Amino acid sequence: MENNVITLTGTVETEPLYSHSVLGEDFYSFTLRVPRLSENDDLLPVTVAARQMDPVLIKNGNKVKVKGQLRSYNKYTGTKTRLILTVFAKGIAPAISEDNENPNEIFINGFICKAPIYRRTPFGREITDLIVAVNRAFNRSDYIPAIAWGKNAVFSENLEVGSNVMLWGRLQSRNYSKKISEEETEIRTAYELSITKIEKMA
Repeated sequence: MENNVITLTGTVETEPLYSHSVLGEDFYSFTLRVPRLSENDDLLPVTVAARQMDPVLIKNGNKVKVKGQLRSYNKYTGTKTRLILTVFAKGIAPAISEDNENPNEIFINGFICKAPIYRRTPFGREITDLIVAVNRAFNRSDYIPAIAWGKNAVFSENLEVGSNVMLWGRLQSRNYSKKISEEETEIRTAYELSITKIEKMA
């Protein structure tokens, strides 16, 4: 079983733009609008290699199905670093009607790398924030923020650093305000795995 699998079905929101090059291969990024059960949609970043680019398929307004992995990297801005998440596409195809039944699914198998943070919302809802390290080839790891609710939050609260866990859920986007200076704030977008099921490996 692969340890990092994500499948998204949605509408191409932005045209692909050049992102970066690695070992002579170019990569492009675009935004995919993925529906939620609520009225809101998630706007999720997708990265695709040039050799898999299909400009006719990956076009604003087209509905596509993306299969790949959720990956992370550090972006250096001045003296600070930010953890950036993106869906690394391994395959993109036209969406069919059956794909809309589960438009946002993710599974990861990784290790708790930071002590869980448990809290309650003002309405009394229980939440636990997790950071899970998922091994990748060439001794690399992806660091995935995850959020658990209710009984999953209670279960996750006492997980120890180093615990091997399997998580199922969906990738969601969330806007927040970041204070830049005394007079300036900036709207940013965070991405996290919203957990629907969690299991601790023996």
